[in-house]
Amino acid sequence: MKLITTVHITQQAGYAATLAVATLGLLMIMHVVAEPQIGHSQSDTSEFTIRQTITGETSFLVPPTDVSMSGSISGITGGQATGSSQFVVQTNNATGYRVDIAFEGSPTAMVGDVSGSIALRNYGNDVGGQPSRGYVASTTAAQFAYTVTSSSTLDTDDSFLQNGTTCNAALGNSAVSCWKAPSNTPFTIADRNSSAVNGATTTVTFNVTVPNGAVPVPEAETYTATATLSLFPL
Repeated sequence: MKLITTVHITQQAGYAATLAVATLGLLMIMHVVAEPQIGHSQSDTSEFTIRQTITGETSFLVPPTDVSMSGSISGITGGQATGSSQFVVQTNNATGYRVDIAFEGSPTAMVGDVSGSIALRNYGNDVGGQPSRGYVASTTAAQFAYTVTSSSTLDTDDSFLQNGTTCNAALGNSAVSCWKAPSNTPFTIADRNSSAVNGATTTVTFNVTVPNGAVPVPEAETYTATATLSLFPL
């Protein structure tokens, strides 16, 4: 009788222990389900970027227009005529832009429409390929020249700025024009080292002068020069 009692007590203790373990496990599972933050208590972060590319845009807001020189010139007794063309550059490029000009034709830019005459010679006063200060008319030959100014002096290439003595002067002024011979080799006439969102205006002025008794005598016809402006972002 004593043995049966001991076995019974031992079995009851085992059942109780098993039940306690099962209950504890169930409580832990319920706790994790009810409080997931406790089951994953460590926080985490992840960084990412959003990017958008803005393309550069550099263009002629206002392109140059054809030029009809003001005034007629007598082929024998001579005379002078001028004309100009204006263009506006617009760019969002922070480093700015450059404009080159090149003329068709050789040895002269301005050619007779009918005869092909080259009596209107290219300006002869360049200094080392650069413009010269002040316009100097030839006493013997008809000639064709151009100069450049801008609404802001900083937009005009240094070649067309003068310091009171010579042209091609950095931070010079354009109070006295610097005149250049046309060439079929591109030549920089305007540049800017900043954006011009609202537009930057530059004017190219042309001059044809025929002296009295020019040699050769220009034919009685219309003469035409063709120029190309090339715009480059910097």
